[in-house]
Amino acid sequence: MADVARTAYDLDKIRNIGIIAHIDAGKTTTTERILYYTGVTHKIGDIDEGNTVMDWMEQEKERGITIVSAATTAFWKQTQGSQTGVEHRINIIDTPGHVDFTAEVERSLRVLDGGITVLDAEEGVQSQSETVWRQADKYKVPRICFVNKMDKLGADFLATVKSIVERLGANPAIMVLPIGSESTFVGTVDLLTRKSNVWGSEGLGAKYEVLDEVPAEMKDQVEEYRGKLVEKIAETDDVLMEKFLNGEDISVEELRIALRRAVIGYKLVPIYAGSSLRHKGVQPLLDAVIEYLPSPKDLKEVKGINPRTSEPEIRQLTSEDSLSGLAFKIQIDPHVGRLTYYRVYSGKIISGSYIYNSTKNITERVGRLLLMHANHREEIKEAFAGEIVAVVGLKDTITGDTLCEPKNPIVLEKIIFPDPVISLAIEPKTKSDQERLGMALKRLMDEDPTFHVKTNHETGQTIIAGVGELQLEIMVDRMKREFNVLANVGAPQVAYKETVRGIAEAEGKYIRQSGGRGQFGHCYLRVTPRARGEGYQFVDAVKGGAIPAEFIKAIEKGIVETLDNGILLGYPMVDVEVTCYDGSYHDVDSSEIAFKIAASQALQAASRKAEINLLEPIMKVEVTTPSEFMGDVIGDLSSKRAQISGTEERGKATVVLALVPLAELSGYATGLRSMSQGRASYYMEPSHYEEVPRSIVEQMLAKSTFTGRISAQQ
Repeated sequence: MADVARTAYDLDKIRNIGIIAHIDAGKTTTTERILYYTGVTHKIGDIDEGNTVMDWMEQEKERGITIVSAATTAFWKQTQGSQTGVEHRINIIDTPGHVDFTAEVERSLRVLDGGITVLDAEEGVQSQSETVWRQADKYKVPRICFVNKMDKLGADFLATVKSIVERLGANPAIMVLPIGSESTFVGTVDLLTRKSNVWGSEGLGAKYEVLDEVPAEMKDQVEEYRGKLVEKIAETDDVLMEKFLNGEDISVEELRIALRRAVIGYKLVPIYAGSSLRHKGVQPLLDAVIEYLPSPKDLKEVKGINPRTSEPEIRQLTSEDSLSGLAFKIQIDPHVGRLTYYRVYSGKIISGSYIYNSTKNITERVGRLLLMHANHREEIKEAFAGEIVAVVGLKDTITGDTLCEPKNPIVLEKIIFPDPVISLAIEPKTKSDQERLGMALKRLMDEDPTFHVKTNHETGQTIIAGVGELQLEIMVDRMKREFNVLANVGAPQVAYKETVRGIAEAEGKYIRQSGGRGQFGHCYLRVTPRARGEGYQFVDAVKGGAIPAEFIKAIEKGIVETLDNGILLGYPMVDVEVTCYDGSYHDVDSSEIAFKIAASQALQAASRKAEINLLEPIMKVEVTTPSEFMGDVIGDLSSKRAQISGTEERGKATVVLALVPLAELSGYATGLRSMSQGRASYYMEPSHYEEVPRSIVEQMLAKSTFTGRISAQQ
């Protein structure tokens, strides 16, 4: 591994980038090639053989997918460009493509300065590509597109660029044109320099020829696309636009400088092409990362809030400013223990020092600092602005917490994760597993913010919930392998929610006399529906001290507990405003517990009057199928209460787009395979929540064993 000098690395020579894409577009393969060409590894890892550096977990090797984002550090000297021969440090995060692990992508994008979006040259922009693109837009991450798999049957570079415009709404700057495609793909033509980069079949692509001439049959096409590229770049810069309109020559260097500004300002997205698996096109991509993606210096500052004054606070992204940074990932390492991945935005962090968690208002000790290379590590004494490191020794810090200096506190923007949509019951197989299960679940919850655990007090069961079946399957598998916990698992259950349809009021009164001091609680509540996704809100509208302030808290506690446990079928109640507007108390007999019970009774009664309904998660589904099975696929989806939103032709396949209730999609993969002779595939991601049809709610009520309050509802 390259020797890491422990001085503040020149900020403009650092790139913090992530590799994001749809499943199977070639993210991990591209990362493996980058590590090989930058000299980090001396052997290229292969996903099919399960020996990649970045997919180091057992489950990743077995399934050939990325589950957790892995961080690594590489060094690259530009081969072509304005800084040829100058060494740059690239911190790379390889993210998962599967929607079940969307939290990994979300938190990685939050701390990155730039991104490489990898696209499949045959498939073009796919669903998850759109999702990660929107996530990158949210965090304003400048990016480059790499059209991978140019050697694949059906590869079409220009069609992929067209899909970038249509589906992502991006403004592409085509930087290269492929020489050949499918089996004849040998390299690319750089449009700025009019030079050809050609890879032979010898070696592993580390050496390639740079030819001064363009293939004769491509000359007209190269001139046409170069003209379009120059015009696009000139449009982003007034000085160049004037030169362009006057017909003056614009130098390559001027174009590069203007393009860099345009990429950092989210105006243009450079497009490159290659085939990572066949070792072609990766070096020009690395050159482009250095040439066009921002360094921490380009981003200048990070904004936050001062927790003491609640005023906006700014930190310059330099090692001279006071320390600030974001913990973006927790990982349990079998050798080192709890690792906290930390992006240093400003200042420097020193091992053995104390650091302030401004999100939680606690001080933690920095045990050790590690420079990560996937799951290999190198111990360092200090880390500076612009770096991504792992910290050992932080006990209470979780994903999204800000770590800074106690003297100059700042809280940076948190990371928001999606809610779980699917759950299952889990129970330990033996008594000895019982104790380990709790510890394993807590650690897994620390690692993945979309993984939730709760206990169902009615049945005593432990329920685990997440954003997809695959995620829960992996979690159970990890419990067995990493924590040695054997567990029985129930069938996946859909995460329904309850809500109210109308406005209603009710009284709750709890009176108990038992000889001595009694119990007295009395309140009036009003329930009002809120818009989808707005959550719960409590309003204290009690006038004239009818209920003392200390009992108002008890009322809210009773409301929250009742909402969590549900009223109709035991599912949490959401999107409701509960107003306490009147009540009474007794000087001696009133107590917190009495008001809690009274609030629960009033809420149940008011909710029944307001009519309770169930909400279910609706999934956005895309089925890619050969055209001859399209009718069967649409018919099958329609039988699952699907709303078909359209079809698209993509190459020789048809893509059916639909919104389908998650409850109807159990075992869909098997049914789809048998319907299409194994030739169709599907992708789904959570879309939104919608009301469950009344007839289905009645069927669920008839089958339910939830004893809470069903009889009263009926």
